[in-house]
Amino acid sequence: MTRRQQAIAFFVALCVLLVGAAVSLNIGWILITARSVTPLVLGIVSFALIIAGLIVYTVFLVLEIKRNEEHQTFINAVTHELKTPIASIRLYLQTLQSRDVDEARRRQFYDVMLADAERLHYTVDQVLKAGAAGQKRKTTARAPVDMAALARECVELAIVRHHLDPAAIVLETHDDRPLMVSGDVEELRTVLANLLDNAVKYSGETVRVTASVAAPSPGTIWVRVQDRGIGIPRKQLKRIFNRFYRVQARGLRHIKGTGLGLYIVKTIARAHGGRVFAQSEGEGRGATFTVELPRLQPASEAAQPAAVPRSA
Repeated sequence: MTRRQQAIAFFVALCVLLVGAAVSLNIGWILITARSVTPLVLGIVSFALIIAGLIVYTVFLVLEIKRNEEHQTFINAVTHELKTPIASIRLYLQTLQSRDVDEARRRQFYDVMLADAERLHYTVDQVLKAGAAGQKRKTTARAPVDMAALARECVELAIVRHHLDPAAIVLETHDDRPLMVSGDVEELRTVLANLLDNAVKYSGETVRVTASVAAPSPGTIWVRVQDRGIGIPRKQLKRIFNRFYRVQARGLRHIKGTGLGLYIVKTIARAHGGRVFAQSEGEGRGATFTVELPRLQPASEAAQPAAVPRSA
């Protein structure tokens, strides 16, 4: 039993004992004051308030313990995600400084250090975006965004970033007309990038990901990312969008992360008037994430779509 489980068990047991003591006192009070209506009513009301207070206090305390545990898990994950690439970069720099290395190995070292720097940048970027998402969102300038074009760009970037075969991620579009939404192009790019990165990371050894953009109704656009990886236990489907939460399943200990990616996706989707939901048949059966966004009405679709600048 972990420390958190022991703390929760202790406070639940304490609450049960206190409730039992309160019940005993209330029964005694009823027996003593059975012939007097006013003290009897006051005793019952006071008893109900005490019981309610104990239950609320215990629930709040258990939630705080769980939240602190999630924060500690997040700190450990971020520390690992920061220390590992820093240690790697330092080792390669020390090697380059202390030894004569041929040009081929030197280029190999540079490639590894650049990859580690990219990992550092991604981790810091996720933390900053999660912090911004947790604050009150300011009104940002919205513009028409072609989701099919944005999805195509994000798929190409994911293939390059993860060194995948072009056939590893397939993009499908189900409408010949422009699939436009009104939004912030950088935030929507973050949504797609996070979903694609998760799909690749949790695919296992063989990456087979399908991304699709469709309009299931005249006023709605769906962006869907489906993988055939390790899947998600059904009981955890609603919790995976919580901040710091990471899927608890077999074979996931070697997969590192901060538990912020899906929280950022949910926050951005809601800020754009949409939602995100996940589907999975269970462990080992893959997962599907769908972002639902309001589609621009035909009168607005005539507007010029926002440029989609490429990320560096």
